[in-house]
Amino acid sequence: MPLPPASRTRRYAVLSAAAAALLALAGCTPATSPPAGTTATSGAAGSVMPSSHVHGLAVSGESSQVLLATHDGLFDVTTVPARKIGETNDLMGFTPGPSDGVFYASGHPGPGSDLPNPMGLIKSSDGGKTWEQLSRQGESDFHALAATKSGIVAFDGILRTSPDGKVWDTVAANFAPAVLAGHPDSNTVLATTPEGIQRSTDGGTTWQPLANGPVIQFAAFAHPAEAVGVEPDGTVHYSADAGETWTKKGRIDAEVMAIASIKGEDGRPWVWAATPDGVVVSTDGGMTFRPITAD
Repeated sequence: MPLPPASRTRRYAVLSAAAAALLALAGCTPATSPPAGTTATSGAAGSVMPSSHVHGLAVSGESSQVLLATHDGLFDVTTVPARKIGETNDLMGFTPGPSDGVFYASGHPGPGSDLPNPMGLIKSSDGGKTWEQLSRQGESDFHALAATKSGIVAFDGILRTSPDGKVWDTVAANFAPAVLAGHPDSNTVLATTPEGIQRSTDGGTTWQPLANGPVIQFAAFAHPAEAVGVEPDGTVHYSADAGETWTKKGRIDAEVMAIASIKGEDGRPWVWAATPDGVVVSTDGGMTFRPITAD
């Protein structure tokens, strides 16, 4: 599905981490899928799902790719069958960087990989084909990652911030985020928890709980000032002020594993959601959803 022209200024939008990230930091296992170049099976309504373990969803405003970061590696689901990108690694944490084709990830190495376990923070500058080791190899399995204007925010059981992905500061926080959502052109970060949203406006250094907001499980930025969120029951919310206030929209009638959002040409956000049966998309600001179509 082609992306609207206005979305190209955003490059990639993503939500990294799956729902289980909240309390399952030690519960993941190494990837076991076939090597790069293999394909995946078709899902419902012409959609495709390479793996039942989806940890991140990214949408490119430049290439129109819809990418899934999974237990079995990175997949492009804009083709049928889905196309594997790069080697097989368990991408437990995943987020795009400030330019198209730049990704940060974490998790566990797959079969034949020479990466340490856990992988620490790794970076790709070629769309996920190859990865370089940045820091905390053998130490951190970041299940939640977000890129901001000032750097990286990550959670491996401890909330951390880094200006470059190499040197880290520990953040005093009394919550464990299931998901971290940020935008590379902003220092506002949202953290989802069972008690509600935590919000930072300084790149993850300090946090405040959002009073009277919805309990959102997944969140993503469509624009520095616009965010979308999904409750555990699939109810979709929209924020026009970077997560300070929320308006209820539609509902996703399936289990949601990850979401991403980009601002559409009509001014409303487009929203993608990974479900067990495939990826669905909304082009009306989260009111209605339909399966994506692939080439």
